[in-house]
Amino acid sequence: MLVRVAAQAILAHTGLEEKEILSLFEVPPQPEWGDVAFPCFVLAKKFRKSPQHIAMELAELVSHEEGLTASASGAYVNITLDRSVHIPLMLAELSKADFLRPNIGHGQRVVIDMSSPNIAKPFGIGHLRSTVIGAALYRILGETGYVPISVNHLGDWGTQFGKQIAAYKRWGNEEQLQHDPIGESLKLYVRFHQEAEHDPTLEDEGREWFRRLEHGDAEAQQLWEFFVEVSLGEFDRMYQRLNITFDHVLGESFYNDKMQAVVAQLRAKGLLEESDGALVVRLEDEELPPCLILKKDGTTIYPTRDLATAIYRHEVMKADRLLYVVGGEQKLHFQQVFAVLKHAGEAWAEQCEHVPFGLMRFAGKKMSTRRGKVVKLEEVLDEAIARAQAIITQKNPDLQEQRAVAEDVGIGAIIFGDLKNNRLNEVDFSLEEALTFEGETGPYVQYTHARIRSLLEKAHARADVDVTTNSSDNALVQDSHSRDLNDISDEMFGDAGWALLKQLDRYHGQLIRAARQLEPSVIARFALDTAQAFNRFYAKERIVDGGRWRIQLAEQTADILACALQLLGLKAPNRM
Repeated sequence: MLVRVAAQAILAHTGLEEKEILSLFEVPPQPEWGDVAFPCFVLAKKFRKSPQHIAMELAELVSHEEGLTASASGAYVNITLDRSVHIPLMLAELSKADFLRPNIGHGQRVVIDMSSPNIAKPFGIGHLRSTVIGAALYRILGETGYVPISVNHLGDWGTQFGKQIAAYKRWGNEEQLQHDPIGESLKLYVRFHQEAEHDPTLEDEGREWFRRLEHGDAEAQQLWEFFVEVSLGEFDRMYQRLNITFDHVLGESFYNDKMQAVVAQLRAKGLLEESDGALVVRLEDEELPPCLILKKDGTTIYPTRDLATAIYRHEVMKADRLLYVVGGEQKLHFQQVFAVLKHAGEAWAEQCEHVPFGLMRFAGKKMSTRRGKVVKLEEVLDEAIARAQAIITQKNPDLQEQRAVAEDVGIGAIIFGDLKNNRLNEVDFSLEEALTFEGETGPYVQYTHARIRSLLEKAHARADVDVTTNSSDNALVQDSHSRDLNDISDEMFGDAGWALLKQLDRYHGQLIRAARQLEPSVIARFALDTAQAFNRFYAKERIVDGGRWRIQLAEQTADILACALQLLGLKAPNRM
């Protein structure tokens, strides 16, 4: 609201579009200079004057607008809002539906390809990024007017299964496999790659088993079905703990009967060319290497399946946009797939987007399933919960339902520790850093939320204060010494409170930014900034007996923090 008010004042005297003005606004270096600053450089050519001269003239004009003042500082116009006018308006704005849930999607259907663990492998910490980034985008897009559709695109097909079967046939033990199917499968997979370094024939053996699987060999099919069944059970337990569900769980194998139609379509359009016995689509015009469609032994490959997948999602799921939350190392693959769709005449290929993210390392080391370097997510979650419970027991031994709170905090710490980072950055995961109750962590934000709820309980309990919660009519706090709504002064609402209110006012814009940039870290950073702003407010101003405006501000802060945490996939405990 604050920037929109300032933008309207600038708009009236410049003729610029509101969108452009909003994009130019800056925060003044010193709070006492103003609430928002507008740089006048963009107006120099239009008005044929220096930016400094324009700033002086514009400041004079804007100062005549009701509810604000302005001053020039070099080439900038610093705008200060009248708190007595805008505090009640801004507080009321914070609880409106269109502020909390801006509709920029207008019902557009967005399929989000996310998580996608490989069958017969443990659910490791390396799977965390796609899972929690995808889930956060699902919630953020749903909150901004889109219709998100989450798809867990399981890695349940491909040459890796030929290798898995070949390894089992050579070294597997049925009793051990039944006792620990995931652990034993990983051991066999690792051994295959170790042995293949010295015995190249193993790779041929793996390819042959996959060829047999694609052609319906009974033994290969039976082993594959076993690996799929036990893996799904393992994955479901992890998703339940992370509180993540999917609209569709469709593995690569789901598209087996749809790939020949893709091959036929590409052949009919004259796009397929032979290369060393394989079939490819050449993409020189896109400055990309050829995209392999069929290997020389006639088996399919990732691009073939992803082409069939994209067409199914567009035609059957009726997707307007297709998002692929997949690691950045797959950039070339998706460039090729989208380019082939474009060459095939699919205009909607422009609405396909790879949403990449950086690697997650553990103690500085890259994880590798082939070499057995897998840190199991379940073990990390258990450790996080145990440590969170130890901290909570120490800080608040009388807390009820310690275990439940420890789960909320421990698992939340893992999720927030990932999502606070720009998704393109590499993440070096540290459990110790993630679980601290201070600094840029999930527990810090959760603890701030719990602290506010505790303060509000005290306010409710006071005999001379009746605190009403937000509702559709924007009911405000009333106390026994109630003053007129327009009787606002700095004594009732100081600089720290005003800074917090301005921070809350950013939520609407930051939510839109997160949706447009497909960047959950925008919300995580907003939550951190909000928690810090509240704690400065808490340190400088009385809240429980500080008057209705301060209590109302605390209540709005708790509500918006809870919204931000929910979008990221964290719980917001009322006590910690």
